[in-house]
Amino acid sequence: MDWTDQGIVLSARRHGESSVILSLLTEHHGRHAGVVRGGQSRRRRGVLQPGNLVAASWRARLEEHLGQYTVELEFGYAARVFDRADRLAALSSLCATLDECLAEREQHESLFTMTLRIIAALEQGPFAARYAEWELALLSELGFGLDLTSCAATGVVDDLVYVSPRSGQAVSKAAGEPYHDKLFRLPSFLREGGNATGRDILDGLRLTEYFLNRHVFQPQGRRLPDARERLHGLLRKAVENNRLDLDG
Repeated sequence: MDWTDQGIVLSARRHGESSVILSLLTEHHGRHAGVVRGGQSRRRRGVLQPGNLVAASWRARLEEHLGQYTVELEFGYAARVFDRADRLAALSSLCATLDECLAEREQHESLFTMTLRIIAALEQGPFAARYAEWELALLSELGFGLDLTSCAATGVVDDLVYVSPRSGQAVSKAAGEPYHDKLFRLPSFLREGGNATGRDILDGLRLTEYFLNRHVFQPQGRRLPDARERLHGLLRKAVENNRLDLDG
């Protein structure tokens, strides 16, 4: 069994004295792991940084075996954000989240494209709002999409400013006001696009965090990766200090 594909590096874990077990999000084969011989060498470590795009060839005697990878770097995204703590945190977070939440060898071609797009955008331009949008799309890709098109209580499609933690559906201002302390705030950029304030971004991340935990991680007895929590904390501090980059 063998195939060749593009892949985004999600993680590279030590295996034996010199090898690593490489986890990739591939374009056509989903999240897929394999052994890279000599993956702990200095040259290979630079290639196998989370977020890098590689050309990967996988081979195994049987399809169900772990198999072996040979990889070549196509684009070193990790090095391009290495000196930007917020963007490096976002890159680490999305790679760790995908590595933890995706079933192995389940195809996610649209998710691959969407993820590669946001990784490329980390190098320049505002990224925090796009990251929240990416997590919202990830929930949908996993089958847990939120319904932000109409009010859960009345069915109206205007003035939607809350989300119900129970149903994952939007709630209008009028219907939700009596229960506002029990509802999530729905930032308009998650529904309509456009600009986002620092508060909007934090509210968006709280929303996606809750539903990722509820639907994806908690049923498996786990929690969101530490890298995701670090990103949220870093962005929260930037908002509090009025230093969040909203303009690139």
